[in-house]
Amino acid sequence: MTAHSPERTTPGRDELDRTGLAAGVGSYVLWGLFPAFWPLLDPAAPVEVLAHRIVWTTVLMAAVLTALRGWRHLKGLGHRGRLAICAAAVLISVNWGLFIWGVSVGRVVEIALGYYMTPLVGVLLGVVALRERLRVAQWVALALAAVAVLVIGIGAGSPPWLSMALACSFGIYGLLKATVPVPAAAGLTAEGLVLVLPAAVYLLVLEISGAGTFLDLGPWHLLLMLSAGPATALPLLLYGVSARRIPLSTLGVLLYINPTLQFLWGVLAVGEHMPPARWIGFSLVWVALVVFTVDLVRRARRAQPVRSTV
Repeated sequence: MTAHSPERTTPGRDELDRTGLAAGVGSYVLWGLFPAFWPLLDPAAPVEVLAHRIVWTTVLMAAVLTALRGWRHLKGLGHRGRLAICAAAVLISVNWGLFIWGVSVGRVVEIALGYYMTPLVGVLLGVVALRERLRVAQWVALALAAVAVLVIGIGAGSPPWLSMALACSFGIYGLLKATVPVPAAAGLTAEGLVLVLPAAVYLLVLEISGAGTFLDLGPWHLLLMLSAGPATALPLLLYGVSARRIPLSTLGVLLYINPTLQFLWGVLAVGEHMPPARWIGFSLVWVALVVFTVDLVRRARRAQPVRSTV
């Protein structure tokens, strides 16, 4: 079970907590609007945007962690913990890079498919890596998702590699995060510290060579590049607030706000082509997620203790 698995619930959290619910919705809405944000950084290339995202997110999160006095959470990491942080850093940079590149080339619908598939990939990783046993509904959901990928692949002439890469990279990232018991803010800061030096060196070389855009396109572009840090950190911090206040089973349902907004942006705003095979594939994924979510909610309700009315 990964750190992002919506099956993990914490007793005592009120599912109707308005602050937690609002924070959860806010985090997923912001993530869902990312396809509208990254094109604002044009004409910067995807790799340059990724490097700026890493640098300014790390700077901001280091300041946040200092304000929260959270550096102590990183002091006790052992050798395995540090290795897990390094691997997680590589995976999240791959995930971010693929996302930014996919948006830049007009493949937002494929991105949405990847994030729809992420919870199902998390379940599959639980079987492969943690030897968890699946319930019947989970097997049905995975089978429907597999058929969906097959249908979309046949219709397009090739598998949806971008979707699968996004889902797998984020799924494995979540699995690694589950092995490092540190708060989300501390974890993201540690991952940034792993990546910030090569990202900063790359940006420095880019600017010296004249190929960078950071200083050459005016103050508005510069501010937009700097805003990549807050844009990354804010939804994560909102998610952290929500995860402390409402069950993760509820967050698992809210998760679908993110890819739904991405899908709508790709179809309605960007105007991406949706041939019949893609519609069929997405329909199968949506059915799989309904099966998965209904099973998840029923299991979470059965796991809740019966409250005495006396």
